[in-house]
Amino acid sequence: MTDTTTTAGDGAFDATMFRMPAIRLSGTVDYAMYERFRSALDTAPESGPVVIELSTLGGDPEVARMMGEDVRYHSDIAPDQRFVFLGKAAIYSAGTTFMSFFLPENRYLTRGTRLMIHERKLKKQLNVEGPLTTCVAAVKALLHEIECSIEIQNEGFENLVRGTKVTMEDVLERASANWYIEANTARDLGLIAAVV
Repeated sequence: MTDTTTTAGDGAFDATMFRMPAIRLSGTVDYAMYERFRSALDTAPESGPVVIELSTLGGDPEVARMMGEDVRYHSDIAPDQRFVFLGKAAIYSAGTTFMSFFLPENRYLTRGTRLMIHERKLKKQLNVEGPLTTCVAAVKALLHEIECSIEIQNEGFENLVRGTKVTMEDVLERASANWYIEANTARDLGLIAAVV
């Protein structure tokens, strides 16, 4: 007989709790996903584990942060709920950003799932034309946008690695070239509690 119990955080979880996740999301992380997420969150159980299942190749990191903030906020106001992340197949980019809002002991991946961590990307052309003072202002505005985006990105990286064996230096070194992490490796690094 197989033991399906894994210990995480302040209690034991039975793998059968992942059979019927309260919230199931797949596809691009975008505003349509956010609407589905909010609708499901409104009808989630008011106590016990609330499993949020996700499979995504990425999307909008700001939408991922919105979803994550909703989880954080609900965790604060409803201590009887325990939000648990279950990643399936692929958790890339914005999906990893969303996962970072869960404590490591509340993160799970299915067998063979891959995480992908990368730096935020920017595609923008700066056309410098006109009076010189205007040109300086336009260049400074873009620089400020980049600096702010780096700060937000690094806050997410810090959330992801807090309480794990991974350092910020590890992430910053590898994220620029897209860091793929298989589920068992993620478990060994402490990024997740267990592989389901």
